[in-house]
Amino acid sequence: MNFNFINLQPYSNPQYFIWLLIALIPMIIGLYNGKRFKTYEAIFSLVFLFLIFDASHWQQGVNLILYLVFEFLLTFAYERYRTKKNSPNKTWVFCLAVILAILPLTAVKILTVMPAGTVPFVVGFLGISYITFKNVQVIMEIRDGAIKKVEPGTYARFLLFFPTISSGPIDRYRRFKKDFDKAPTRDQYITDLQYAVRYLFQGFLYKFILGWLFGTYWLPKISQAALIAGNAAGGLKLSWWVLAYMYCYTMYLFFDFAGYSLFAVSISYFMGIHTPMNFNKPFISQNIKDFWNRWHMTLSFWFRDYIYMRFTFFAMKKKLIKNRIRLSQVSYLLLFLIMGFWHGLTWYYITYGLYQCIAIIINDYWLRFKRKHKKTIPSNKFTKWFAIFITFQVICFGMLIFSGFLSQLWFGWH
Repeated sequence: MNFNFINLQPYSNPQYFIWLLIALIPMIIGLYNGKRFKTYEAIFSLVFLFLIFDASHWQQGVNLILYLVFEFLLTFAYERYRTKKNSPNKTWVFCLAVILAILPLTAVKILTVMPAGTVPFVVGFLGISYITFKNVQVIMEIRDGAIKKVEPGTYARFLLFFPTISSGPIDRYRRFKKDFDKAPTRDQYITDLQYAVRYLFQGFLYKFILGWLFGTYWLPKISQAALIAGNAAGGLKLSWWVLAYMYCYTMYLFFDFAGYSLFAVSISYFMGIHTPMNFNKPFISQNIKDFWNRWHMTLSFWFRDYIYMRFTFFAMKKKLIKNRIRLSQVSYLLLFLIMGFWHGLTWYYITYGLYQCIAIIINDYWLRFKRKHKKTIPSNKFTKWFAIFITFQVICFGMLIFSGFLSQLWFGWH
């Protein structure tokens, strides 16, 4: 069968879903009858992964295989070290394992910003970030003792779980294994199917209608108008266009990314796997910390659990910073700088990370001030909606920085 007429990048067009849903039918029938066809699920995932990395993307597929071999050897070598009788729990071995686990992703981030033609081969592959986060999580939980044993087959399916490989959400190994090890009851699976269909149609609304409206229809027109106003030294006129771009880009980013995430969750539910949601009404956040508990939640919680909290506990144990407020601020700085660098080695991603760090530190000062003066500071519906309004402006300005459009305007003028 010739698949070349279809764009087989995940969730890229409506036609893609026809083939995907057809392939899901045996799994749906099995789960409805209380049976999980693990062999078919593995074949299903491998086939769709092969189709992603077919033709012009074959080099990415090779990179994926090499990456998996490396990460498997690393993870199971560290598991053997930790579970070996009388084996010392040396910190340097754990740190080395984590550094080696993130080394391929770090190399990809550096090599992709090299001048064109400098790197004579394809680097990375679709989904390398999310697979790396999963792998690092497992190594850290092996060290903590939360994961006693990693099963190779389950681990491979966890890393290569097809619905989430391209855009997340980032699942946790223990949660995934719990779902994967058993089939749901018929009543449970009927509920899963209801959610799966709901999330599928919601994803279509978000990505193919609202995402297209903001990103494909409006955003290029606003961008062009802003560049024209900038070249004409439009002053106030330029400001209005930049403001329009800021709001439009924020809406586009949300609906496009949330749409992808909903597709991933939907297909997971069809497969009887409860992949966690990635977004929870982020634009009703009353402060920036609340926003990060609602936006790209699986990534936010991953950074919180495996960077912020671990660095904080380490610094407290070693008494690096005695003042708890200063310690939290340094932890935020580390967290958001790493998040900025992860997005890309460009000034606007790094600036975006610093901006979010400053915003959350200011927010903490404000929350402490509110607690201290709670009797004199009013709290009602107006203050709630005013907080949502202010937070939304802070969010949107951050997205404007993240978009790189300010850099585009600057070079457009010069």
